[in-house]
Amino acid sequence: MNKYLYIFRNTVEAEMEFANASPEEMQKEMEFWMTWMGKLREQGRLQGGDPLKTEGKVVRKAGELITDGPFAEGKEIVGGYLLVEAKDLDEATEMSKECPIFRNGGNVEVREIAEM
Repeated sequence: MNKYLYIFRNTVEAEMEFANASPEEMQKEMEFWMTWMGKLREQGRLQGGDPLKTEGKVVRKAGELITDGPFAEGKEIVGGYLLVEAKDLDEATEMSKECPIFRNGGNVEVREIAEM
């Protein structure tokens, strides 16, 4: 089995909408995520992962340029990641198709972890 990183991206607007949702709406959305991640865990595929806060900094030119981010750079924001195991990129991609992020117009970048 190989390791793959799922990088979750969504629009800044969708992330802000979720942040301003009612507690009931947040709970309902989290249930979709917990169900999907629970399925991956039961299959022995889920290795770890975390959501990311929206606040951050972008550092460029060895610290000469520091901006609030990621908002200044684009319309998408990385909201979190998962580390999963799959036999190959095709299987990892197929597994990502049930991700709840698609319900809100987001996307999943699937990347294999390189061995060093």
